[in-house]
Amino acid sequence: MSQIVENPKGGCVLAGINSVLCAIKRICPIYHSGPGCCMQTTAADQGVSGHKSSCFVSGVSIPSSNMLEKEVVFGGLNKLRTTIQGSIDIIDADAYFVLTGCTAGIIGDDVVSVTNEFQSKGYQVYPIETPGFAGDSNLGYEIVWNTLIDQVIEKDLPKDEKLVNIFGIVPYHDPFWSGSLEEVDRILSRLGLKVNTFFTKGQDIETIKKCSSAALNIIINPWLFKGPAEKFEEKFGVKSIRIPGNFIGATDTTKFIRSVASALDLDKNLVEEVIASEEEYVYNYLAQSIGVLSWKRFAVVADASNAVGFTRYLANDYSFTPVLVIISEPLFRQEDKERIIKQIEDLEYARPPKVLFLSDQYEINKAILDEEEDISLIVGSSNEREVATLKGAQFILGAFPVNERLVFNRTYTGYRGSLTFTEDIYDNN
Repeated sequence: MSQIVENPKGGCVLAGINSVLCAIKRICPIYHSGPGCCMQTTAADQGVSGHKSSCFVSGVSIPSSNMLEKEVVFGGLNKLRTTIQGSIDIIDADAYFVLTGCTAGIIGDDVVSVTNEFQSKGYQVYPIETPGFAGDSNLGYEIVWNTLIDQVIEKDLPKDEKLVNIFGIVPYHDPFWSGSLEEVDRILSRLGLKVNTFFTKGQDIETIKKCSSAALNIIINPWLFKGPAEKFEEKFGVKSIRIPGNFIGATDTTKFIRSVASALDLDKNLVEEVIASEEEYVYNYLAQSIGVLSWKRFAVVADASNAVGFTRYLANDYSFTPVLVIISEPLFRQEDKERIIKQIEDLEYARPPKVLFLSDQYEINKAILDEEEDISLIVGSSNEREVATLKGAQFILGAFPVNERLVFNRTYTGYRGSLTFTEDIYDNN
């Protein structure tokens, strides 16, 4: 890195890989790294994601070669070999993934040769050669899927025209990932579709192996998963559609349904029946709360996907006025920034807010405090609670990291999630 970042929201790429793998049923990561990497990388994502962590292997329970000076000088493959064998003997997992830390990456240990030894004996042991210094947590999500595409997912399976894969909602890096995937699954199931969420419903490595039979990949994120999506289509012939941000509330969730229906050429009558019943459900509740909430001028600090979702829901569905939106994850491609800005500015009637891309907490706080327009509501992470107090604004905890609340399957996504979001605005009023 070329500069110091205050309070980065997430860990290194190893933290992202760890979080994704630990969210898959009966998967065991194995670290080939120095002591402390297991606990620190777990703490960087799972540890600040609503106090919910993996229940299979997690944190200090993850097997690790614990490389020391001896391994740095003479190489650590023998120690890795015994660590993998010990993991297989003790932990009854369906698959094992060997992750390389910075130490192994620097000295260049040939991890693939060791995993090949175990694969030749019939064990499902796969290498992921990416040291932590290669990037951040979001990159970890893409690296896991690139590995699965290259080494695990099966080719030439018959297509199931009713099966879809969901990508872009990152376990733990989005504290509400479980509930969001459940709501997406609920909505799509009403359309007669079968849904691979990969991280809920007890889906496991066998689900991943067969996911190339899907008719469509649905990416719910404005920028993540570009490379893996292209590789997935090239290798397995499964096309993708991108939903450019989390959909919250009736307006954007209905748009989501119609996008999926168009891509799969679903029965129009069924689609409209589902939309009508879901919208009636939401609007019936919202009609009961008219006049309860006062008008708000709001700011949002969140990852790109949730920043889009929060802004569009509060402006389009609840008629609040957006003032400032800060995308708090590091983005590098200009095309991604333009897509995000377009979604945030394309509001039904509200004036577009100021959009900033800031990942340093000092700069985020300064932008909020220096904003001359009145802000009466801030939706952000635990890191923004203090600045909201200084600004004299109401605060809603809705983005990573989340330190002060327990999150199981709570979500703001979709039709029903928007009701929870609205309740939280009132509850914190």
